[in-house]
Amino acid sequence: MFQLSSHEGFASPLLELKQALRLLPINKLNLFQFVFEREREREMEVEKIGVTADAHPMTGGDGQYSYTKNSYYQRVGINASKEMVSEEISKKLDIKHISSTSYPFRIADLGCSVGPNTFFAVQNIIEAVELKYQTEGLSSCILEFQVFFNDHVSNDFNTLFGSLPADRRYFMAGVPGSFYGRLFPEGSLDFVHSSYALQWLSKVPKEVTDKSSPVYNKGKVHYTSASKEVIEAYSTQFAKDMGTFLSARATELVSGGLMVLILPGLPNRIPHSESTAGMLFDLLGSCLMDMAKIGLTDEAKVDSFNFPFYMASPQELEDLVERNGLFSIERLEQVINVTRNTGALTEQSCSMHLRAALQGIIKEHFGSENIDELFDRFSEKLGRSSYLLNADYTKGTQLFIVLKRKMTD
Repeated sequence: MFQLSSHEGFASPLLELKQALRLLPINKLNLFQFVFEREREREMEVEKIGVTADAHPMTGGDGQYSYTKNSYYQRVGINASKEMVSEEISKKLDIKHISSTSYPFRIADLGCSVGPNTFFAVQNIIEAVELKYQTEGLSSCILEFQVFFNDHVSNDFNTLFGSLPADRRYFMAGVPGSFYGRLFPEGSLDFVHSSYALQWLSKVPKEVTDKSSPVYNKGKVHYTSASKEVIEAYSTQFAKDMGTFLSARATELVSGGLMVLILPGLPNRIPHSESTAGMLFDLLGSCLMDMAKIGLTDEAKVDSFNFPFYMASPQELEDLVERNGLFSIERLEQVINVTRNTGALTEQSCSMHLRAALQGIIKEHFGSENIDELFDRFSEKLGRSSYLLNADYTKGTQLFIVLKRKMTD
């Protein structure tokens, strides 16, 4: 029987397999070619650990323009999903299997930012899991929770950790890095949560800012009112990113583990040009062009800038999950106008929320000297287009999706 050697001359199992293939009779090549390909897949998966992506974290600290003080509407969305999260944990979480292990219940919140929304999301999950334990008659079990807070390396983790709830009932750790790649060991998570993060692409499609490309998005900072080709470039990048995200999470989650994703989206069959969020990006882009015309910034800089932000439809998400094949879709819903009952959205509050999210990426490209001017102009223009703030006009939606890791052999 053929045996693989372990001489020092072989740099890795992959190289060893290459050498071995040359020595095999032709009728044994198929089997070992399969082994070789599997080993290559494994090495490629390892290479994804620590993958880099363009990092544009939310504004840190607790100042006037911070995400901490300007993320109320994201919190409303998380709270609007609380009951659905509880329902899915009650119905779909295999708590008896998890309780048979000696490990804590491990939760990861991906794209946690600086708080406080991540703490509300985590608390909702923990309360639902504890209730599940009680209803299954396992209240005598000692249940411990370990929570991992993830965001880019440049995220303001100091503010996050400084605002941890004093009465929290979990152990915690920060995990810096892009979620478009591996972050955790295989089979180490029971539950993954991510809210208002997956709409951010790992990068802007390079062709949309390339002057020599037929997809060059000159004079625009987003795909909303752009050509079909620009929209397709964004859609393709989103599909690549989601494929990477799903494969990484499938490796990290235990079999039967749950993942809840909340992200802004666009209803099926609604064109991107009617996206309210997209119109706000276009409005911001027009302010940049106005500033370029009077010399406050350079027009070439505007032409070379696009926001890495994509709003998918429910059908797009469903297709991507099915293509990946590693998760079952347990629930996929649109939550329309989650901010309807939160009071009037004003030009000022909209501008502040947008600034908290976009200030970092804008400063990186254009510098910081004209940030105030830009958002003052944006607020003024938004005041003349106030219909965009009308909840009855809003064409966007919040997508709520629950995925379950398929059982492995």
